[in-house]
Amino acid sequence: MLSTVAALVLPEVSPFEFGTICEVFGIDRSNEGVPPFELRVCGPTAGEPVSSTVGMSVVPDHGLDGLRGADLVAVAATRQRSFPEPVLEALREAAAAGSTMLSVCSGAFVLGAAGLLDDRHCTTHWMNVDELRERYPRARIDPDVLFVDDGNLITSAGTAAGIDACLHLVRRELGSAIVNTIARRMVVPPQRDGGQRQFVEQPVPRCSSDGLAPVLDWVLDHLEVEHSVTDLARRARMSDRSFARRFVAETGTTPHRWLTLQRVLRAQRLLEDTDLGMDEVAERSGFGGGALLRHHFRKVVGVAPADYRRTFAVRGAVAGR
Repeated sequence: MLSTVAALVLPEVSPFEFGTICEVFGIDRSNEGVPPFELRVCGPTAGEPVSSTVGMSVVPDHGLDGLRGADLVAVAATRQRSFPEPVLEALREAAAAGSTMLSVCSGAFVLGAAGLLDDRHCTTHWMNVDELRERYPRARIDPDVLFVDDGNLITSAGTAAGIDACLHLVRRELGSAIVNTIARRMVVPPQRDGGQRQFVEQPVPRCSSDGLAPVLDWVLDHLEVEHSVTDLARRARMSDRSFARRFVAETGTTPHRWLTLQRVLRAQRLLEDTDLGMDEVAERSGFGGGALLRHHFRKVVGVAPADYRRTFAVRGAVAGR
């Protein structure tokens, strides 16, 4: 069942993330065949304004008692990291009573503080992953995905990923026809796979060794060339074993993984800034052919190169550049 939704707002609530919950569950679309939802906006105290991150307040009609009996408790994002015990206890009681728990972005910190992420698969915005892991080490955090469905616990990454998580839950509980109707009204895709990667700019692993840095700089200038550990070790004037060991110590990854990541980063830039064909992008980034590019690109980024280009290509990309 999915008919009663309690949206929990806490001080320094993020209006957009809260709005995604309201947009999916707070609008009557019964004239289009969507079963009506009862949306209860809940705060620590009914009628008491809850501050936001943008100079406005949200006044909840319900207090914590509004969580009781809800099919879904959806926790909006907040900048706060400590929460009143009555709030946490109300969340625990709702979960124990059978409510599905959903968090948008940093709302995961509220569920974590209530102990509801312990030994559960979850996610949050990529910028908050390290902090969430440090605060709640028992949480099984996937740092890359848009959302995680762990049965009666659904957690999402930032901003628009909250829409994906909410629509996923509607699809799971009410079917494709209903979610397609809601998505069409919202003018958003009815489904983005939760396993799709968050579009995070991949950091280039830095090398702190003066001995290896020149070698890696040379590789970055010659990504289109085949590179073996033996060739790189010879350039660094080391044995293969010493080079491999030193490489992992300095960069935190293996030579092969480092090289693959750099080639994917090069491919991303080419897809964004040029109109080169896939085979040319593959050749210039060192993958040799389109099939290998698609394999590694999807593995690192989570989507196909063509889909990435459609999303991020710069208008007026330089032809053939």
